[in-house]
Amino acid sequence: MEVYTAGFTQKTAERFFETLRGAGIRRLLDVRLHNSSQLAGFSKRDDLAYFLREICQAEYQHDPLLAPTQEMFDAYKKRKGSWAEYERQFLALMAAREIEGRLERGFFQTPTVLLCSEATAEHCHRRLVLDYLRRAWGNLEIVHL
Repeated sequence: MEVYTAGFTQKTAERFFETLRGAGIRRLLDVRLHNSSQLAGFSKRDDLAYFLREICQAEYQHDPLLAPTQEMFDAYKKRKGSWAEYERQFLALMAAREIEGRLERGFFQTPTVLLCSEATAEHCHRRLVLDYLRRAWGNLEIVHL
């Protein structure tokens, strides 16, 4: 089963939505802690839901279960913490939340993309979520758009 990830920064709206449409995405799962910031531009919650529906015929969902805590976010982003520490804490959070049992595998049979702001998946929690689920579930192919 393929599951996708995407970030919106450093992309135009045209490039972002054409990439999703080209991949056949039918659901966007927003895993950001804050999804309505004025700084989010075209990816602000309500605008994003509209654009997904109209451009990609895709649905929008937000799942804070897959987001970091505010403390973790601030330590890494605002106080310039280490990625290694953030990764360790975030994976421990996913284990404590038992996301593998709270998410239905069948949910991902619809072509789904996990969204966060980071331009690449290398230092983004959307990758960590899917790495964690792949270890728990197996048979999960991760495609970074």
